[in-house]
Amino acid sequence: MRLASWSWGGREHVGTISADGREATPLALRDASAGVLPLIQALAQGDPLPSPSGARLPVEVLSLRAPLPRPLRSIFCIGRNYRAHANELAGTVFREAMPQSDPWPIVFGKLGECVIGPRDAVRLPSPATTVQIDYESELAVVIGRGGRDIPRSRAMDHVFGYTIVNDVTARDVQMRHQQWELGKSFDGFCPMGPWIVTADALDGRATRVRGWVNGALRQDGLTKDMIFDIPTLIETCSRGITLFPGDVIATGTPAGVGMGMTPPQWLRSGDVVRIEIDGIGVIENPFE
Repeated sequence: MRLASWSWGGREHVGTISADGREATPLALRDASAGVLPLIQALAQGDPLPSPSGARLPVEVLSLRAPLPRPLRSIFCIGRNYRAHANELAGTVFREAMPQSDPWPIVFGKLGECVIGPRDAVRLPSPATTVQIDYESELAVVIGRGGRDIPRSRAMDHVFGYTIVNDVTARDVQMRHQQWELGKSFDGFCPMGPWIVTADALDGRATRVRGWVNGALRQDGLTKDMIFDIPTLIETCSRGITLFPGDVIATGTPAGVGMGMTPPQWLRSGDVVRIEIDGIGVIENPFE
């Protein structure tokens, strides 16, 4: 099943998307402003999916919103989770964090308020703030059943589904501070979508993540090549911390980011970043 949030006819809607991604059916939800989050929370309590409340519409005529326009709280993000990406930034971002082995994931937060829709424009901060804007194509896991101290062996039972995020990053700001949250959390720095695909329709442990800039393929990775797989990430993030239905874990990015190129290729006004994950779909955002 695919669940999405969109605007049409002057109203916000939440509903299902057909398997081919072409048609949307609105559901009877009293308040659609929070996107799919109320559905995730209701389903976690055992409530049924609301009934359809209108005619099917072509997805192409809708203004898709992020499926979680305002996530429950900050997004859990994973750094250095593909070996090739770790190597390409070994002399910069990961200069002080390249151990001989990988005992623990790098986990940081990204403010939920920076989420925008799958086709929305990313507004670049002023050059006085940052001049090194980068992209990161990522699979995001959406938690469907809460819990604390979730063991790796049962972690997949807590997955509601998957979506796509672009973990847009101001590299100069990221490097300037000892924590990454500021450089990751500028307004609009988390395009998300185009919808959430439920776990019964996709295994996020076996899919492909690709990213293009202005039509040129930059990133191409398989989630099976993650250093820390999805069950491990859920186990890690839930150690002593209760995860709730609707929480989001962004699982890290494959190699091919702008900072890893020689010379670095920073995003500029007029650039377009497209991210595709097999089994989910595409987000495509202009930078202005």
